[in-house]
Amino acid sequence: MLKIVESEFITSAVEKRQYPESPFLEIAFAGKSNVGKSSLINVLLNRKKIAKTSSTPGKTRLINFFKVRVIRYNEQQERIGEGFFSLVDLPGYGYAKVSKTEREKWKAMIKTYLESRPELRLLLLLVDIRHSADHKDKLMIEMLEAYQLPYIIIATKADKVPKTTINKYLKGLSREFGKDRGEFLAVSVLNKTGIKEMLEKLEETLF
Repeated sequence: MLKIVESEFITSAVEKRQYPESPFLEIAFAGKSNVGKSSLINVLLNRKKIAKTSSTPGKTRLINFFKVRVIRYNEQQERIGEGFFSLVDLPGYGYAKVSKTEREKWKAMIKTYLESRPELRLLLLLVDIRHSADHKDKLMIEMLEAYQLPYIIIATKADKVPKTTINKYLKGLSREFGKDRGEFLAVSVLNKTGIKEMLEKLEETLF
């Protein structure tokens, strides 16, 4: 079992030359601007405002890097080790009220990060469980697969649909994305559901 015990903001970047040097593996978060990415990062790190949230989607226009300290426990709750990883918050994409030029700039920023960051080990792609598959998310998946980067699709806002229908929504998304149901994980920031499973995925990747 993985427990996040400490986290700190390192830096923000726009260009490759601004990326921080890091001895740690990286886990990145990506998704559309209104999918609840910053809120999920805050819950995962158990910090209220380490990732800035806004009522105006599309506000985050930088790549934000965080250093995260974790402790590992076995099934008997005995401590078996600790370590660090870098969490990377990629800028939200696809917000309609932002100019086309700005959207293209964000796309180029994300593309540069994906193709030039060897530390990256896993990307969590956030989609809204209530909405049909978006072509921008499909393009992100195409890029990830082109670069042979592992990813998991996180279906956010699971508290917005009846619990008994969550599996139906996930099956619908898996069909629309053309992916196995097992590649999706339903998460709710409000109810904290899915957070334990996310940590298990991170542990599998990092250790």
